[in-house]
Formats: sequence, structure tokens, C-alpha cells
Amino acid sequence: MNKNDHSFCKKKEETPLIKQYNNIKTKYPDTILLFQVGDFYETFGDDAVKCSKTLNIVLTKRSNIQLSGFPFHSLNTYLPKLIRSGFRVAICNQLEEPKKEKNIVKRGVIELVTPGIAIDESILQTKSNNFLASIHINEKYFGLSFLDISTGDFFITEDENHNILQYITHFKPSEIIFQKNKKMFFEKLLKNKYYTFLMEDCIFDYSFAYEKLTSHFKTNSLKGFGIDDLKLGIISSGAILSYLHNTHHFKIKHISNIKKINKEESMWIDDFTFRNLEILHPLNKEGVSLINILDHTITPMGGRLLKNWILFPLINIDHIKKRHQIVKELCYNNYIQRYIKDKLKNIHDIERIISKIALGKISPREIYTLHKSILAINMIQNKFLSQQSEILKNIGKSFQDCNFISKKIINTIQNNPPNQIEKGKGNVIIKGFSKELDDIRHLYFSQKKYLEKLCSIEQLNTGISNLKIGYNNIFGYFFEVKITKKNKVPSHWIQKQTLINSERYITEELKNYELKILNAEQKIFFLEKEIFNNLINQIVEEIKYLQKNAKIIAKIDVLYSFSKIALENNYVKPIINQSFEFSIKKGRHPVIEKQFISKVSYIPNDITLNKLHQQIIIITGPNMSGKSAILRQTAIIILMAHIGSFVPAKYAEIGLIDKIFSRVGASDNISLGESTFMVEMNETANILNNITERSILILDEIGRGTSTYDGVAIAKSIVEYLHENKLRPLTLFATHYRELNKMNLFLKRVKNYHVSVKKINDNIVFMRKLLIGETNHSFGIHVAKISGMPIKIIYRAKEILKILNKKNSITIKNKENVLFLLNKISYSLKKIYNVYSLPIKDIFNTIEKIKKLLK
Repeated sequence: MNKNDHSFCKKKEETPLIKQYNNIKTKYPDTILLFQVGDFYETFGDDAVKCSKTLNIVLTKRSNIQLSGFPFHSLNTYLPKLIRSGFRVAICNQLEEPKKEKNIVKRGVIELVTPGIAIDESILQTKSNNFLASIHINEKYFGLSFLDISTGDFFITEDENHNILQYITHFKPSEIIFQKNKKMFFEKLLKNKYYTFLMEDCIFDYSFAYEKLTSHFKTNSLKGFGIDDLKLGIISSGAILSYLHNTHHFKIKHISNIKKINKEESMWIDDFTFRNLEILHPLNKEGVSLINILDHTITPMGGRLLKNWILFPLINIDHIKKRHQIVKELCYNNYIQRYIKDKLKNIHDIERIISKIALGKISPREIYTLHKSILAINMIQNKFLSQQSEILKNIGKSFQDCNFISKKIINTIQNNPPNQIEKGKGNVIIKGFSKELDDIRHLYFSQKKYLEKLCSIEQLNTGISNLKIGYNNIFGYFFEVKITKKNKVPSHWIQKQTLINSERYITEELKNYELKILNAEQKIFFLEKEIFNNLINQIVEEIKYLQKNAKIIAKIDVLYSFSKIALENNYVKPIINQSFEFSIKKGRHPVIEKQFISKVSYIPNDITLNKLHQQIIIITGPNMSGKSAILRQTAIIILMAHIGSFVPAKYAEIGLIDKIFSRVGASDNISLGESTFMVEMNETANILNNITERSILILDEIGRGTSTYDGVAIAKSIVEYLHENKLRPLTLFATHYRELNKMNLFLKRVKNYHVSVKKINDNIVFMRKLLIGETNHSFGIHVAKISGMPIKIIYRAKEILKILNKKNSITIKNKENVLFLLNKISYSLKKIYNVYSLPIKDIFNTIEKIKKLLK
């Protein structure tokens, strides 16, 4: 809050309440402070204005103070809205019951909630992690950590500075923290796309961070986690733990591990490729992404793990094959597949339940769902143990025994308990667990019988036959006597209220019983709370067993999902090996084929690439013919194979791929002054600078954003570069430039293919079949016609085309013949020069000049 907003803070105007508020608010200046006043959360000043606008609640003014608030019990309704709007929120509660002799109730902040450390279900996405990121950089490298406090997932890495955004876009953190002296750098890098928080520079200290981590994990060093050499990463991870402590998150035992993100252990897919291939998000709102097709997971843990597998595909062949084998076993065993599906439905989000247990924010009902989840896990474990397949049996053996946790729960908690422990309800802890609790509950719940008995006795003693016992919040219990019977009221009764037709009295016995009831109500609440908290503390010590089982269930869920889509969509188990080639027979695009009503309507295609004979395939064909779909489906099939899924093909043999690069489609970035062509060149440069011998490149229409001659020149030079590069990356190159079809004449590993089109009368039919050889027609006018172009324009375009073809046919033919001969001569001269080192440089240069003039 700014000083200008403190108009209500002047000493002469401060009430004890406002003074208390100001003292607390000064500790949280950049945070909305929800200040409990009785049954409401109130906000003041600038906070009130923000809340009023964000929550659409009334803004009022009292004694020159702006006020805005909502009921105490509505916190779960309004808090998520504030967090989703990017605010930090401090929850300040009354820490004692109001007393008549005290002017001000003791208050304090019990929790600080920010976008990156939220655990409320109404804020979180079920199948997505909610990461808090921390970055520490030096001149060349950065350390980066990601923590999801709602699941306990904690990751750490180090890399070169130019790769920061790659990790950020992969993990999509809800909040990023960094040191204050790097503010300008990160504002420029992140471009206000992420919620950020600046921390003091002293927090980003190696010794401080190292001690913070070893203290939390209760270890002497970090070598056991394999991160001891990640100095910058350790600093970023230590800053995250400091941030948790600063936001009042001290109970974090569920953060029991920290994992290194190792680029060398997973396939690298840049953000351009994820976007271009529509892996996680479609380019259009109405579109469908790959994950929409793959995700048939049933549990939230499975959904989150699937996304993680997609972000980091395996490049360890043994691990990939193991996943494929499990999917195969599940496909062949329909019974176990159905069984798994049925039991997974009864397993709740164990990871987030565990986190709530550790943080002390778990409800009785959620604890009971943990018990039901453990029972379902036991059934799945037993089913796997009973299988003949060793690989399935080993999964069963990998589970931890958590039955003792389940027994603790059912021996303490009633079946289907309420969400909260409420005063006077006594319906959380089972009967027989505590004799003291049972006795007090008996007293409390037998009050009706006691009062009926007492009323009967007083009716006999007084002769007042219509005597009643009532209750209200002002007097408590009372006897109610009709005015006509007033003369029969005993002298020791104390009159409390006179109404039109009756009077109300209290007695010492009635007040003593009332005190017992009120004390019983409080005692039940505190005893149930104490027993429940003891149960939570016992479970906290066993968290690691629950976490391991949650990870196994998540893995089973993803592999079940893979087996389900494999059977439904006729996918095949791919062969993964160490070769430098791949062959896909009758491959299909998993997303596009789902749009066809009939499965036979989709046209499958074959693709073969290798480093010896067919390293680069140049694909030509008109727009809408299916070139881009063939490119995309090839990359997606490779990705699916590496995450452990079966693939949409008749046959697939794939040599291990470590990087997939795509340059498909283009979009302007006008706000940054970048044209379509600039974006295209940036993305292409990124690809060419990062290729390896196991990379595959998917390039579509490179060079189309500039003039034809420039575009052809760029496209040709890129093909030549890829062909002559010693790494020989496998490449699919779709283009409209028919000039590229001649490159196979002097580049032996370049092959021409085209997507077939049939011309029937004056119309064209897209066959969507990939065939060897180049195309001789562009069909541009035909595509314009079927797109709905006015018929006058179509006729005129045909006339102009005829004139141009007539005028240029002889010249073009002569040029092509001469260029063909010159290319052959140049290629021969290169060979001669390489073998004999003859002085033919001038001849070669002259030929190149002639070729340029002809072009």
C-alpha cells in the first residue's frame, strides 16, 4: 500500500482496530491483507479498492476509510479469485475469542497465499502441476528450480542462459522468484507473461542455500541427490525454501526429494516445435492437441505424469522398451485392463492429499478418501502380483505396504466423515476410540432427554401443566410460563423476560446444566481436534511410502491410457533401436484421423529416412494437399514412440532420436517488430545451430516470407548445408519451390516426393498420398477456385497464366537445360578437385557466376 493510501492512518484518527491493522499491514506491504473482524474478512484502503474490483463486491467508506469485505465462511469462494488475478494474499485471523473486558482481539497472519504456492482445489488444475520457479544467473549460466508444493515435486537444473525460456515455457510456472538486482534482466526476458516476485539479494547465497537444503532433507551433503555440482541450481533451490518459510509454510515434510533435470537423458523439443506440432495446445481454440488424444488417464496423478512424459520423452532405449512391453501386456489382457480402469476410479489425488497432510490443511473427509484409495491400490497390487507376466508381477512387487496407515484411519475416523470438525457435532472420531470423548458426547447428546425429564419434574412440583423449556442465544435455557399461571411460579425462580402472553425464568439447576452442555460442546470439539491432529502427525511420518505408491499408480494410469488408445485406434508397437534411420509404413496423424467419420477415409503414408541413401526428402504439392500433415504426423509418431506409447501406423522402426525440430507455419510478432519472415529465420537459425547426429528436422515452406528469388536461394542453401553437414540430420522438407526438385541431381542423399493430386476435367481431387518423384503442377488456381474465390478472378487468372506460360516456356526450358549441365560440371569439378587438387578454382567460379546470371 502506498503512503498516499494511508489517509486513515493518521494518529488522531486511529482506532485500536485500525492501529492493529496498520501494524500488521506494514509487514506485508505488497500483499492484500484479509483482516478478520468477527464473522467477516475486511480490507481497507487500496486493498479494499482492489478487492471490490476483482471480486465484484461493494466498496464503502466509513470515517474517510475505504472498506470492502465478505463473510468469513466465504473465504474459499473469494480467495481463489484473488489468486487467479495474480495477487498475494495474507490471511489474518482472530487468534482468540472476543472478551468483554478486552478492547481489541489478538490477531495474526496464519497463512500467506500466492499463485505459486496455492493448494486449494478451486485454484489448481487437476491434471497440471502448479509450479513455483526460482532462477539464479551469472554471466553465462543459470540455475533453475521448480517446486509444486501441492504435490511435493521438486526439480533442479543448470544450463546456458539462452535456454532459460525453454524451461520456463515447458514447466509454465504460476510464479517466478528472482533476486532484486536482476529485475531489469528478467522483465526484459519474461515480458510480463508471468507473475513474479523479487527477493533480497542476500537470499541467493550458495552457503546459505546449501545449509537450507541439507537441513530440510536432514543430510550431510547433496551428493545423494546427484546435484552436488549444481552450484547455481542449489542457490535457486535454497531461495525456494526461504520463500516457503517467508510465506509461513513450515510443515513441508512431503518435499522429500529433489530431482535433477538432465537434458542428456531426455529428448529435447524446443518451444517452437511444441507449438507448431500442437502437442499440448492447439493453435486454434476449436482445435485438438495431441495430449487430448493421448490422455485417457483416470487419476489426477496420471494426468500430470503424462504431461511430464510428453515434455521429456525418453532417450534410454531400455526404459522405452519397458514401457512398450507393459502397454503390450495390457493390450493383450483385456481383463486386467478393465480391472485397472475400475479400481483407478476409486483412487483420489494422493499426491495432493499427502501435501495437505504435511501442511496441516487436511480435512477428515479427505483423510477418509486416502483410506479408500489405499484399499483400491491393494486390489491393483494383488492383481498385478497374480499375473504370469514377470514385468507386471514386478510392478506389483514395487508397491509399499500402507495398510497400517489405512488401519489407523478407520480405527480413528468414522465412515464418510464431514469436511470439518464442528462444535457440538461430534461426528468425526469413532465411538470407542476415547472413553472421555464418549462420556462427554453421551452427556451432550442426551440433553434433550434430560431437559424433558427436568420439565416433567417441575410440572409436577409447580402444577404448571403447560410448562416449557426453551433456548435462545441471549438467556440460554429458560422456563416459559403462561401469564395465567404466573401465580404458580416458585419464589426461587429468577425472572428474565416478560412477553405479551408469557414470562421466562431461569433456575440455578438449569444454568448449571447449561454450563455443562456448553463445556461439553467445547470439550467435544477440542478432543476431536486433538485426536485428529495426532492421527495426522502419525501419518506424516509415513509420507514417503504413500508418495512411492502414488508414483506407481500414476505410471500404471498412463500406461493404461496408452493401451486403451492403442486398442481403440489400431496403433502398433514401434521398434526402437540404435540405428540412424527410421521407417514408417502406413503412418497416420493421430489427431487428424479422429476427424474422419470412417477409419478407412484417412489416407496413410510411408516415410523412410536414413543417412546413407535418403537423408533429406523434399516434398512438393499444392496447398491443402496434405504436405504439412505428413510432416507433422512423422514428428508426432516419433514423439509418441519415445514416451512409451504405441503409434498410429502399420509398422514403425525408429532409430533413437534425441531432438525433434520443426519449422511449420509462421506467425507475425508485430509487437516486437518481427515480421513473419523474421520469425521464420529466427526459428530456422535455432534449428541449424542446435542439430545433432540423432536429430530429425521437419521444415515446411522455408523462405516463403520473402521474394521468390531470395526464398529459393535460402531454401536451396539450407538443403545443401544439411546435406553436406557431417552430422547428416534426417530431414523432411516441404516446399512450393519446384527449383528444389533439381537438387537430387547433384546431392545424392536428397530424394524428391510429392503429394498426389488428380485433375478430373477442370477440377482437382487431393489424393493425400505421398509418391516418389516431383510434381509438375502447382494447381494454385484450382485451390483458389475451391476456396471460394469469385469466378471472374479465376477465369482471368487462367488467361494470364496461359500468356505467361507461352512467353516463358522456351526461355525456361533453355535455362533449365543449361543449369542442369552446369550443375553436372560443377559436381564433377568438385570431385576432381578433391581427388587431384588441380588448379581449377577459376573455372569453377566462372561456372557459378554463369549459373547466378541464369537464375
